[in-house]
Amino acid sequence: MGIFQSLNISASGLTAQRLRMDTISSNIANAETTRNRINENGEYEPYRRKMVVFEAEQQGFSSQLSKAKNSYSDTGQGVRVSKITEDEEPFQLVYNPNHPDANAQGYVQLPNVDPLKEMVDLMSATRSYEANVTSLNATKSMLLKALEIGK
Repeated sequence: MGIFQSLNISASGLTAQRLRMDTISSNIANAETTRNRINENGEYEPYRRKMVVFEAEQQGFSSQLSKAKNSYSDTGQGVRVSKITEDEEPFQLVYNPNHPDANAQGYVQLPNVDPLKEMVDLMSATRSYEANVTSLNATKSMLLKALEIGK
């Protein structure tokens, strides 16, 4: 493991969690958006909840070669965002005949965003972000202490 690899792993976690927090805040901001895009029928469709999918970062050729020679200690390489998906849960139907987007029966399709679920996800992302910051600071202090050994 290289001297800066733990810093790179923490930095990748920070970047991924930041994108997750941005996506969650976008979901919360659009929790009442009934006209997001036009579907294939030519009708407006409400906002769909978006979710971030993480995956382990791919290892380089040299680490794969070392692993094949059995001299590789299996350490993490970090995380990256593989894709942002849309939640396929059905939209919420709310009876509101006075709404401009109400159908003939008086129901309005609202986004499939649950603000409570989004807040829980936001708290989880925040805690993960804080854990990565703590790890980054601990690594930094260890490297500084190692530099003081030579004094």
